[in-house]
Amino acid sequence: MGFIFSKSMNENMKNQQEFMVTHADLQLERQLTLQNEMRERLMAMQIAWSREFLKYFGTFFGIAAFSLTSGAIKRKKPAFLVPIVPLGFIFAYQYDLGYGTLLQRMKGEAENVLDTEKSKLQLPKGTITFESLEKARKEQSQFFTDK
Repeated sequence: MGFIFSKSMNENMKNQQEFMVTHADLQLERQLTLQNEMRERLMAMQIAWSREFLKYFGTFFGIAAFSLTSGAIKRKKPAFLVPIVPLGFIFAYQYDLGYGTLLQRMKGEAENVLDTEKSKLQLPKGTITFESLEKARKEQSQFFTDK
């Protein structure tokens, strides 16, 4: 009789373990999907911000370029055109970020760094471990209790 209960319990335990593994896989998949969704939304917000900034900066750049050019012609001083150069670089960067291929180039360079320059990505004092976190937590809680 004990053998029947033991066999049934072993079978239930095996089913429970399989369920837990399946559930853990599903939970991890959901977490990865959520993180990717958040990353995509943040990138979309960055692109949208850049495009919105470009509208305002483009207007400012256009007015400044027109004013500086007309001032340089009227006063016959080409020095008035000098501020157009750095403003033009800023405008070109913002345009490339909002509508161009800057993000794709940045992604390619990031992949290159990940592939060829791993040593530059290491954290100071190595990877964070559970033991180092516990040590820091205990030191911090001791700091607050000593005061």
